Amino acid sequence: MILDENTEISEDILRGTSKATINKLKDAGLTTLRQVAYTTPNEIVEKTEIKDIKTAKKAWMSAQKALLIYKTATELYHERLETVKRIKTGAEELDALLGGGIETGAITELIGEYGAGKSQICFNQSVLVQLPEEQGGLNAKAIYFDTENTFSPERVYQIAEERGLEPFTILDNITVIRAYNSEHLQVLVRGLSEILKDENYKLIVVDSMIGLFRSEYIGRENLAPRQQKLNHVLSILLRIADAYRLAVLVTNQMISDPSGWGSGQKPAGGNIMAHAGTVRLKLRKGRQNRRIAEVIDSSYLPPGEAPFYITDKGIEGKPDEKVVNV
Repeated sequence: MILDENTEISEDILRGTSKATINKLKDAGLTTLRQVAYTTPNEIVEKTEIKDIKTAKKAWMSAQKALLIYKTATELYHERLETVKRIKTGAEELDALLGGGIETGAITELIGEYGAGKSQICFNQSVLVQLPEEQGGLNAKAIYFDTENTFSPERVYQIAEERGLEPFTILDNITVIRAYNSEHLQVLVRGLSEILKDENYKLIVVDSMIGLFRSEYIGRENLAPRQQKLNHVLSILLRIADAYRLAVLVTNQMISDPSGWGSGQKPAGGNIMAHAGTVRLKLRKGRQNRRIAEVIDSSYLPPGEAPFYITDKGIEGKPDEKVVNV
């Protein structure tokens, strides 16, 4: 029998798994085959009341077997059409560049120098994800990891008010989590399932992804452990994006490139950041407060650029409102 990935787990579905174990999985927010199969046995032990690794591995293997089917590329194509959704940005050309908006089930990385508009897009998407689907949102909430104390409730209030939305309702639907160091961020990310199990979240923002790691792991001798821990956090975020069908939006910084090639700058985080994201979007300032977004890496989006403006309403394709100087 071929089972859908969103099938709710039960004793009949997870053969050989006890009812008590299944209840513990559900209590931790692991309610579907996809969510159990995409969570490693060690993470199951960490997130649930299941303390025996063998029991966790048995449940995990049962979920893997239930989903162990072959699919044609055509089947995968139609599956993506049905399951992948997008959060529009409010700028038509930017949405077109992204294939319709910020994609669920994936990590979208925003790269740029200070003032390029990374956080502004994050604020904007935290508002727009709450809109109904017919208006470009997902009628859902957002989780915002603030690692550099840059989250601005006043700016979110302004975007909501200018768009005719109730500002405090919008603010109430954004869960802001302050991460104070890289270890703290890892613990928080590992605990996401506990938050996601009870609420309808469809966007996770990490602003910024690399900042804490760069400030704590200084020197080439600390590069390897830094990259290992960074990879661990990113891999969890990618699995969560896939398992819960939500969008992950992370920001990254530009650093000096001593090789002397190109512009003399490159994205921070090395190969770990480069390979983690589904879409890498480089932002830069243009003339008269215009910003340019450029797709620099994607498995399916063609390279290209799109202009956008930062206004009172957040992100717009044309500056119909007063442009915000940021």
